[in-house]
Amino acid sequence: MLADAFETLKKFDWGTDLSVLAPIEDAVIAAHGDSGVSQDLENRLIAALKGNLSRGAHGYVCRKLAIVGTAVAVPTLAGQLGDKDHSHMARYALERINAPEAGAALRDALGTANGTQKLGVIGSLGSRRDSAAITPLSKLLPTDDPAVARSAALAMGAIGTAEAASALQSFLPGANDDRQYVIDALLSCAEMLLASDKQVEATAIYKSLSAEQQPRLVRLAATRGLLACARKQS
Repeated sequence: MLADAFETLKKFDWGTDLSVLAPIEDAVIAAHGDSGVSQDLENRLIAALKGNLSRGAHGYVCRKLAIVGTAVAVPTLAGQLGDKDHSHMARYALERINAPEAGAALRDALGTANGTQKLGVIGSLGSRRDSAAITPLSKLLPTDDPAVARSAALAMGAIGTAEAASALQSFLPGANDDRQYVIDALLSCAEMLLASDKQVEATAIYKSLSAEQQPRLVRLAATRGLLACARKQS
């Protein structure tokens, strides 16, 4: 039955009745409690991904690898990060695979992906909260491409660690006239640090953004943050 479902997958596309793939869905459920089933299913999904699938079938396979995928699936998914048709769903899976190899593959793609694929890779590193990506992301902040710089800053804000905040603060004085995306990222870092009970680090960020030279709305957000830090410390 499972083999038949994978044969059907070769002709699957958007609009096809999903019931024809029920054996694959059943295998995903069974994989949670059986490492043998999980490994077999992952191998079948990887093999399918290497075939000539429709975009609908490719997306389906990536969604399943996001659930059962391991480091074994990473090279195949990483090989599709530069493909304009398949990059999005490959990243969807890599974001969710709980293996350091997945983060490493996305970091490696920073130097090879271009255009919207590069922006997507940057966003995925932020979604993974990949602290190892802070240094390579910070190197993208001074780029002449405003979309890349903004995406890198926001990804660092999503990572939200003290190290990410420090890198953003170092860049802020030399940022161009549109510095708001860096400030937004710093506020995100402060919120995440406060949520992690790191009031000292959060307070330092909020204080730096409460100075008179900051726009009124930024000072307002910083003041609210300082009040939140004070409540947690009391």
